[in-house]
Amino acid sequence: MKLFINPEQSAWGEIIARPAMQLAEVMERVKPILAAVKEKGDEALAAFSQQFDGAVPENLAVNASDIENSGDLLDDGLKKAIEQAAANIEKFHLTQVSPEDSVTTMPGIVCWRRSVGIQKVGLYIPGGTAPLFSTLLMLAIPAKIAGSEQIVLCTPAGKSGTIHPAILYAAKIAGVTDIFQVGGAQAIAAMAYGTESIPAVYKIFGPGNQYVTAAKQLVQLDGLAIDMPAGPSEVCVWADESANAAFVAADLLSQAEHGVDSQVLLVSNNEALVHEVEKAIEAQLEALPRKAMAVAALENSRAVVMEDPLAALRLINDYAAEHLIISCVQPLVLAEKVVNAGSIFLGNYSPESAGDYASGTNHTLPTNGYARAYSGVSVDSFVKKITVQQLTEKGIQQIAPTVIAMAEAEGLQAHAEAVKIRIASLKK
Repeated sequence: MKLFINPEQSAWGEIIARPAMQLAEVMERVKPILAAVKEKGDEALAAFSQQFDGAVPENLAVNASDIENSGDLLDDGLKKAIEQAAANIEKFHLTQVSPEDSVTTMPGIVCWRRSVGIQKVGLYIPGGTAPLFSTLLMLAIPAKIAGSEQIVLCTPAGKSGTIHPAILYAAKIAGVTDIFQVGGAQAIAAMAYGTESIPAVYKIFGPGNQYVTAAKQLVQLDGLAIDMPAGPSEVCVWADESANAAFVAADLLSQAEHGVDSQVLLVSNNEALVHEVEKAIEAQLEALPRKAMAVAALENSRAVVMEDPLAALRLINDYAAEHLIISCVQPLVLAEKVVNAGSIFLGNYSPESAGDYASGTNHTLPTNGYARAYSGVSVDSFVKKITVQQLTEKGIQQIAPTVIAMAEAEGLQAHAEAVKIRIASLKK
């Protein structure tokens, strides 16, 4: 990690910069894939499976019996872990569902909102370096709670030619309705445009590599909704002298092992702690199977010593981390001052791993600084808010002068007449 000591604000841009993404170049490679799937459907999916994966699945749709029996291929410990995580995620997300009260804005005028689940949603789950069945729980459970009628999952088969049973088991208990063996940008295209086998959806969710990210952004230009802009995963740890250096190192490495383009940022008021963390990282790296990946990610990472706590807070808010761990005295007080973060973890015993898997909060979060304007995935991500209003005879009479005056001032006479004709009918 590159170290900065009490940097001037002019240097903050370098500190909070994310690894560069060559998205424009990737998009040019992805466009022909989208076009081919849009035009040729399943035929194109088969060709891309052969090209990228070296094999074509016998059937795109996963056999119902494979889904039903997926738990038989998992040990009881993992099954119980998935079930416990699912229960916690469901419990947390159920609290996000509440009836909305109607409001009488004027006598005779009542307004309210309805939450309606997006009917068809698509979930993409990578199957490359890690089968992210935890992400499937994070997406499918709130979709089911929201009332989505069709939850479509696309995920590539592994090297064995089959989908990891943990993904199938998570899909089964989370309420996924359709599962297809297809990955990459072509899977995004299939869910966006529909093929003979895969239904088109109204909104696509889920992480992926740069090709999947580019595909999601391109189909968005065609009018399809996506969960949020995405970049490499990241964590910021804010630590003071009360922090445990070994814990901090473990948190930084748990993020760094995600991928070579991941990033970690350590902010502390204590230079000695930073050096302790660096030593702990070196020691813990040796035991990691994904050491090479973590080392590459650490090259994109920074440690910053800032003795001024207000300056540290400004830097952290400017960075807008996907995950923010506050390992400081009175972490709750500091957290109240954080305005830009995807998810916050308080104290020495709240690792990012807990939120990534099983505490209950959602781990699908804004990256790349998008936490300045975006929230993480929630039940609201899977619903539309439809406003409703009802005016009585008294209500239209009450509001008529206001509407007529505003419509005529904007030169929209037909709007005004739509009110006048009703008022005139009441005078007969």
